[in-house]
Amino acid sequence: MIAAQAALETRMLLRHGEQLLLTMVIPTLLLVLFGTLDIVDTGAAEPVDFLAPGVLALAVLSTAFTGQAIATGFERRYGVLKRLGASPLPRWALLCGKTAAVLVTIALQTALLVGVALALGWSPQGNALAVAALMLLGAAACSGLGLLMAGTLRAEATLAAANLVFVLLLFGGGVIVPLSDFPEPVRVVLELLPLGALTDGLRAVLQHGAAMAWADAGVLAAWAVLGLAAAARFFRWE
Repeated sequence: MIAAQAALETRMLLRHGEQLLLTMVIPTLLLVLFGTLDIVDTGAAEPVDFLAPGVLALAVLSTAFTGQAIATGFERRYGVLKRLGASPLPRWALLCGKTAAVLVTIALQTALLVGVALALGWSPQGNALAVAALMLLGAAACSGLGLLMAGTLRAEATLAAANLVFVLLLFGGGVIVPLSDFPEPVRVVLELLPLGALTDGLRAVLQHGAAMAWADAGVLAAWAVLGLAAAARFFRWE
């Protein structure tokens, strides 16, 4: 049942044009545009070396937070979750299916973005296990916050808030503009946000060759625990 639900959720995520634009097209366009043109001074020898880790983090945010929050919010509004909750599919299995769909979509995004980045001359450092661990923690943190938003706000409010957070973090999460360019008090706050921690951690591993960004992993783990616990406590199925 979980596998069938995960396959259905994945098809739904990738079938809609808006979701495809958010999860695939925008991160790829950002990678190509800012990775080939020296628009922002990143301090890296090649712009793509700085940009690729940030775009991978943005892909996690777009799927696990923005896309999932919007889709789940409207499913809740139209009574889809209520009907599924009354079906033989247990509610925990439904959440597992959604989680699996998010992970499959992130895997597809990662394969696409890594391929594009390598074609642009990207030379990643570090090890794949550290990258996978950071992205899983980032997905858990973003997913918990996305489900919390979808389960407590009206669908229209979720749509507006999720897109606003995506746009703000696109420019303030270290994806395009280095966090070091922000004033010190602002930088400290941004580094403690899920996207800031994920971009910083992925960049430490992939650009600078660190074995593991433990401080950033700790921030992501804390967000994951808090977000998922709050979603489990306050999520309303109707």
